[in-house]
Amino acid sequence: MPLILLVEDDVAVSGALSRALTDAGHVVRPVGNAGSALRVIATDPPDLVILDLGLPDMDGLDVLRMLRGISNAPVIVATARRSERDIIRLLDAGADDYVTKPFSSAQMSARINAVLRRGQGTHGPAAAPAGVTVGALHVNPQQRFASIGGQPLQLTKKEFDLLAYLAQRAGRVVSRRELLTEVWQRPDSSGEDQTIDVHVSWLRRKLGESATAPRYLRTFRGVGVMLVDPAQPPAQP
Repeated sequence: MPLILLVEDDVAVSGALSRALTDAGHVVRPVGNAGSALRVIATDPPDLVILDLGLPDMDGLDVLRMLRGISNAPVIVATARRSERDIIRLLDAGADDYVTKPFSSAQMSARINAVLRRGQGTHGPAAAPAGVTVGALHVNPQQRFASIGGQPLQLTKKEFDLLAYLAQRAGRVVSRRELLTEVWQRPDSSGEDQTIDVHVSWLRRKLGESATAPRYLRTFRGVGVMLVDPAQPPAQP
């Protein structure tokens, strides 16, 4: 049975949701603050995390970012924030899904099942390949692991998603619209070029390069981004 880490400081809410999810067949481990949650994630990794943003010791968005630095477990955020800007920030920070308060235990259970199904790769033939190697860079989409020169890369969820998508299309320019549609799941977004530029910049730092001295990531103004083997001759769009 899946182990669910429930991060919720309201004792009444935590108790009711724990009982409902246990009845639905999950094993639930409730904690009431960010510090306890991060310790559990580091020592006894759960299959999924339900994260309330209104924690007493740390802002939930900061917790989410820290969690993404140590775990790839799917995260469902429980939030009272409803604006599109807030939701986009949560998803960009690494949330897999979110529910807005108030919500029913049945809704949360359905969300959990859907996220876990996605994580198990139930689409079969469409599942990602075992691994991609480009120069000294290796990306394994199934294990959500990346390394360069044999050294693991510490990536956020969205940084990994972007790198994996580009790696599987190495040598091809991927348009910004395609990245927004396939990586950010926002096909109708406009004016989001900055989101892509910021994530490319973060990836560059972790790959040991810069915009003025690119190695793996080549950007083509007005076109898109391409991941290349640095040992190969420069490509044209």
